[in-house]
Amino acid sequence: MRTSIATVSLSGSLTEKLTAASRAGFDGVEIFENDLLASPLTPEEIRARCADLGLTIDLYQPMRDIEAVPEDEFARNLRRARHKFELMDRLGADTVLVCSSVSPLAVDDDALAAEQLGRLADLAQDFGIRVAYEALAWGRHVSTYDHAWHIVETAGHPALGTCLDSFHILSRGSDPKAIEDIPGEKIFFLQLADAPLLAMDVLQWSRHYRCFPGQGGFDVAGLVRSVLHTGYDGPLSLEIFNDVFRQAEAGPTAVDARRSLLVLQETVGIAAPPASVAPTGIAFAELVTPDAEPLSAVLGALGFARTARHRSKPVDLWQQGEARLLVNTGTAVRRDGTGLAAIGLESPDPGAAARRAEALLAPVLPRRRAPEDAQLDAVLAPDGTELFFCATDRPELPNWRADFENLAQAPAPGHAARIDHLALTQPWHHFDEAALFHRSVLGLHAQESVDVADPYGLLRSRAVTTDDGSVRIALTVGAAPTDDTVHAQHIALATDDVVAAARRFAEAGGRLLPIPANYYDDLAARYEFADGELETYRELGILYDRDAHGEFRHCYTPTIGRVFFELVQRDGGYRGYGAQNAPVRLAAQHAARRLTGG
Repeated sequence: MRTSIATVSLSGSLTEKLTAASRAGFDGVEIFENDLLASPLTPEEIRARCADLGLTIDLYQPMRDIEAVPEDEFARNLRRARHKFELMDRLGADTVLVCSSVSPLAVDDDALAAEQLGRLADLAQDFGIRVAYEALAWGRHVSTYDHAWHIVETAGHPALGTCLDSFHILSRGSDPKAIEDIPGEKIFFLQLADAPLLAMDVLQWSRHYRCFPGQGGFDVAGLVRSVLHTGYDGPLSLEIFNDVFRQAEAGPTAVDARRSLLVLQETVGIAAPPASVAPTGIAFAELVTPDAEPLSAVLGALGFARTARHRSKPVDLWQQGEARLLVNTGTAVRRDGTGLAAIGLESPDPGAAARRAEALLAPVLPRRRAPEDAQLDAVLAPDGTELFFCATDRPELPNWRADFENLAQAPAPGHAARIDHLALTQPWHHFDEAALFHRSVLGLHAQESVDVADPYGLLRSRAVTTDDGSVRIALTVGAAPTDDTVHAQHIALATDDVVAAARRFAEAGGRLLPIPANYYDDLAARYEFADGELETYRELGILYDRDAHGEFRHCYTPTIGRVFFELVQRDGGYRGYGAQNAPVRLAAQHAARRLTGG
C-alpha cells in the first residue's frame, strides 16, 4: 500500500520535512497547516516541490471547530473554509481533515452536525475536495469513531467521509472491530500512531507521547486489519506528535517512520520483506581504544588471553571460553576514549539476515578490506554500533576468525564462559527507534521499558533478547541530551561462580567497583543468606537480586573510557538484569568518577 506521513511528525522547515520524507521512501505527505503558514514558499511552489520529490499531497489538515454551532457562527466557518479550499486548490490537495469540534459554542445535536457537515461538503465538492471527518478523543460532543461515522452516514453526502485515527480510537479503549461495518469507500483517510500505555490526560498524551507503530503499547496492527477488511485502499499515513521527534534530525526520524510502516505491513500480511533471521549468539564484541594498555590490564585480570591478531589491521582477539573481545587500536578510534563499536552476531544465515536488514532500511556498511579478508555482511544500528552477521563455526561460509593469525598464547581457563549481555547507550532521541530496529531487523523480542533512578537524572532501559537468552542487549538512554549517565556502555560476562571470578580478578590486580555498606544493610533486611554469604558480597562488592525464576549475583569493574565490565551469575533461570541494583551501581560509578577526576 501507499505510505504517507504528516509533516508535523518531523522536525525542521517544510522543505526539510518534504526532503526527508521523500528520501525515506514515502509516497505522499499530509501537509500540516502550521508548516504551510510558516513556509516562505507559495502553495504553488510547495506543490511543485512535492512533485519534484515524487510526493503526492494526500491530506491538508486540520480544519477545526466547524460543526454543530449557531448559524451565524457556521456562516463564518464556511467563509473560512472557502479560503482553505481555494488554498488547497493551489496546493493540489484534494482531501481535508475536519476534527470534531471542541468549541464551547458547539451543541450536542447530531442532526445539526450532519446538516452543517453536508453543507461544508457541498462547498468542498465545488473545488473537487473531499471532507474527512475525524473524532478527536477529547471532542466536546463527538469523541468516538462510531459516533463520527454515524454523523457522516446521516449526512449522506458523497464528498463527506470519515478519517480514522488509531490514537483517538485506541487511547479511549474503543473496540476497532466495528470499523468493519463502515464501507471502505467512506473511509477517506487512515492516520496511524502508537503510544506508550500511560495514565494521563488524553490530550497531553496525544500531543507529546505518540510514537511510530510498533514502538508503543497499542494494537495498531489489529486496527489496521479491521480497516483493510472494509476494502479501504488509501494510504497508510503516520501522524505523530512527539516532543523528541520535533527536536531530532528529520532524516533519521523519517527512516524510522518508514521502517515502522514496512514492519506493520508485514504484520498484517500485505507486504513480505525477507523473513526475519534471529541471531543465535554473540560471536564477538569489538572495542576501540586510543590506548590499549589500561584495557589490556583489565582483560588480563578478568582472565582473558590475547590469542590472535588480525592479518592486516591493528586488531587483537582476546578470548576466554566462548567470550571473544576484539581490541582495535587503529587510527579511527573514538575521541572520548575506549568504547564499544561493533558486535558480531552469530546467524544461521548471514546473507538472509543482511537482506532483511537492508529491506527494512538499515544502512549497509561498506567495508575496506584486504582481498583475503572474509566478506562479512554488516549494518549500522541507530546508535552507530556496527552489527556483523557471522557464522563462526560453519566452514562453508565466510568466517571472521580466518582473518586472524593465532598467537602462542592459548585461551585462558578463566571463570567467564561467554558474553551474557551487552548494554548499549542510545542517543537521547533514538531510544524508541532502537527498540523497533532490534526487534524488526534482528528478530529480537523487546521487553518492557523500565525507569532507573540515577543521582543526576533518570535512565530508561529496555532489553531486547532471543527466546533462549543466547543474545541479550540492554538499550539505555538518559532523560535529556546533556545527561552524562548516557555515556556508560558495558559488557556482562557470564560465570558459574561470581565469587571465585571476583576473587581471581582481585588477586590478578583488578579493582572492583566499591559498593556502599548501606546497600548490604538493606540487603540483610530483605533476604536471608547463609552464614558468611552476605559478608563475602560486602567484601567483594557483589550485588544480589532474585525474581520468580531464580537468583542473580553480579559485580562491576571501574569504567575505562566509556566501557566497564560486569561479572554475572544467573541461577535457576533468572531472567532480569539486576535493575533493582542499578541506582546503587550508578551512584557508585559517579562517586568513582569524582575520585578519579573522570
